Amino acid sequence: MKTSTSERKHGIQWKAQNQLDDLDFADDLALLSHTHEQIQMKSSHIAAVSGSVGLSIHKGKTKVLKYDTENSNPITLDGKTLEDVESFTYLESIIDKQGGSDAEVKTRIGKARAGFLQLKNIWNSK
Repeated sequence: MKTSTSERKHGIQWKAQNQLDDLDFADDLALLSHTHEQIQMKSSHIAAVSGSVGLSIHKGKTKVLKYDTENSNPITLDGKTLEDVESFTYLESIIDKQGGSDAEVKTRIGKARAGFLQLKNIWNSK
């Protein structure tokens, strides 16, 4: 995967001299770009490089999250339009198109509440 993402530098500015091009863990990959054209090029390049070694991208599982943009043009792979989403979960964290943490905080509070409710009977027993 490093070979397929390192050749083109179209990520987001991370630090003064560093750029973040993608987030990857095991077989999950989140591509990052500032423009529609850059993400389309990255996606097509990843598909081509992956295909050359016998791997394929599951287009039904591949999603596009557009942050702070009015561009409504679709991202396509092999002629198939990828689904635009309002949010997605990456490594148990919710990322949404507003860039905030509200959805993440609500989800974590809900999980904590469920955990406490499971313990309620134990705490109330005599």
